Amino acid sequence: MTITPYGAWPTPITSELVLSAAVRLAGVQVDGDAVVWAEGRPGEGGRTQLVRRAADGTTTDLLPDGFDARTGVHEYGGGAWKVRDGVVWFSNWADQRLYRLVPGGEPEPLTPESVLTRGDRYADVDVSPDGSVLVAVREHHPVHGQGAADVRNEIVRLSADRPSEPEVLVTGPDFVASPRLSPDGRRLVWVSWDHPSMPWDDTVLSGRNLVTGDEAIVAGGPGESVSEPRWSADGALHFLSDRTGWWNVYRWLPGTDIVPEVRINAEIGEPGWALGGSRYVVLDGGEIVFARWQAGYDGLAVRRPDGTLTDVDVPFSAIAMVRASGPGEVVLVAGTPTEEPGVHRVSVADGRTETLRPPRDLGLDTGYLSVPEAVSFPSVDGQGAPRTAHALFYPPANPEHEGPQGELPPLLVVIHGGPTSSAVPVLSVNVQYWTSRGFGVVDVNYGGSTGFGRAYRDVLKGAWGIVDVADCLAAARWLAEQGRVDGTRLAIRGGSAGGYTTLAALAREDTPFAAGADHYGVADLEALAADTHKFESRYLDGLVGPYPEARDVYVERSPIHHVELFSRPLIVLQGSEDAVVPPNQSEAIVGALRARKVPVAYLVFEGEQHGFRRAENIRRALEAELSFYAQVFGFGLPEAEGIEPVLVENL
Repeated sequence: MTITPYGAWPTPITSELVLSAAVRLAGVQVDGDAVVWAEGRPGEGGRTQLVRRAADGTTTDLLPDGFDARTGVHEYGGGAWKVRDGVVWFSNWADQRLYRLVPGGEPEPLTPESVLTRGDRYADVDVSPDGSVLVAVREHHPVHGQGAADVRNEIVRLSADRPSEPEVLVTGPDFVASPRLSPDGRRLVWVSWDHPSMPWDDTVLSGRNLVTGDEAIVAGGPGESVSEPRWSADGALHFLSDRTGWWNVYRWLPGTDIVPEVRINAEIGEPGWALGGSRYVVLDGGEIVFARWQAGYDGLAVRRPDGTLTDVDVPFSAIAMVRASGPGEVVLVAGTPTEEPGVHRVSVADGRTETLRPPRDLGLDTGYLSVPEAVSFPSVDGQGAPRTAHALFYPPANPEHEGPQGELPPLLVVIHGGPTSSAVPVLSVNVQYWTSRGFGVVDVNYGGSTGFGRAYRDVLKGAWGIVDVADCLAAARWLAEQGRVDGTRLAIRGGSAGGYTTLAALAREDTPFAAGADHYGVADLEALAADTHKFESRYLDGLVGPYPEARDVYVERSPIHHVELFSRPLIVLQGSEDAVVPPNQSEAIVGALRARKVPVAYLVFEGEQHGFRRAENIRRALEAELSFYAQVFGFGLPEAEGIEPVLVENL
């Protein structure tokens, strides 16, 4: 082992490796003997390609050049494509029209012409049993609309094989999701919710007999989040509900009472940021196979028809999607602490796994991979009462280098977005980029995060900017007190909602952080409340308070109003076309720091939206952040990587 300053350890995990052949596996579906998945490809401008794997193992890209299976519904998208009997229906990013693609053919539009920012967007398609009709979520943006209040979300029905004028089936609720047709095509169910609720707060599951027109509420209402309705072959409807405090599985037959199918103190569901999720399936044999989040890790389990629950012995620690794949089998998008997500087929009986789309071979000695520890530590709630918070801690890992004797590593406190998302224990080369250089990384599941039940999510209600900040400060201080990291070299970083927490944690006199990195984060809560898209336009009602009635709270918790407390260096990274957190948010905070001569670096990436998709921009953002820390903490950059230093003003 070579003695090298922490942060300066040479590593094969470079920004080039982070991006080399990297893809985002955005979903998977089973079509007979074939499996189709979606790959987001940074090397192709971030577009989403659909890949079909035939029964003989051969793979084929389905979409011609110029097509991108991605939808703008809710801005976060999801549910952009559907496949059956070789036919693919998909929403194309450039024009947001629905297209039909038959084997050997070219994509043909089914919906009227539109444009990206105005017109109609489509998602969450379901196909009728006979294949003649589609139902879908349509989000209408009027050409002369004035903002979020003019956007209309509906469920429509249209022809599956030729252009047609969509017929509105459901209108009125602020939001709709998951339109699903029964096996006989006679019934439609869907999920809806209204402002100011978010889909993880209060939703309603409704059903309609398409023959008689009779309509009724199946489940949901105030204090209950219902999601993922799914019909089984016997005509029963399954769905997820958190009525007991955890997203579990329930069953309903028209004309009967709701019956709990899976009741455990673990989270099966996930927050509905994106459409088209699938955390459980009902197999033809009656087994319910589900992913379940418990104690910071994901796992796979099965409920047998006799009611017994059994864990399936699989190595996966994070499961993004579960689909049925023949008798006793499921297909997963899943990963482990030492492998990125891949597509795998699993036998429910014994956990035997066949990898269909392997994670990329990084060619790394496993000594470079830091395996996370699930840790819990003391923190406080919004009133200062003691409570326990959770995180994943990644210690530095490098088989060839160690820090000088008596030194401790610097720490990066990572804040996930959402803020209802979660820190996921799956191999992220972005995390290993830091740990293999000698950084410790703690990925905080602060109060409000998913995976620990509704009560834990609700801790953040009315307390955004308080509980999340308290937990991040507590994680950093606790690790320093434990002697795991250097308490004088603590940094905090986050994107979107995590960027807000980063700024809020720095804009205080008692901050323990020596530096921060803000990726398209919120600086002014008032501006966000006034200038954001429909899906999140009332989100802050629950996190902060109703606006403008609670304007004083918005001002008090906005970092832009506390620039006099900023004294630590900050790097800000922003996309020029971000509709979720517009660039003026970043420009406001950077301008204020410049005026006060606080060290600051600012990079704007042209053409990027909320989250960077282009390989060259992802790489530059990563290297710029490393250069920033090197300048602030005083360690050198590896010459072999040729990293372009970032300009840190006022340093």
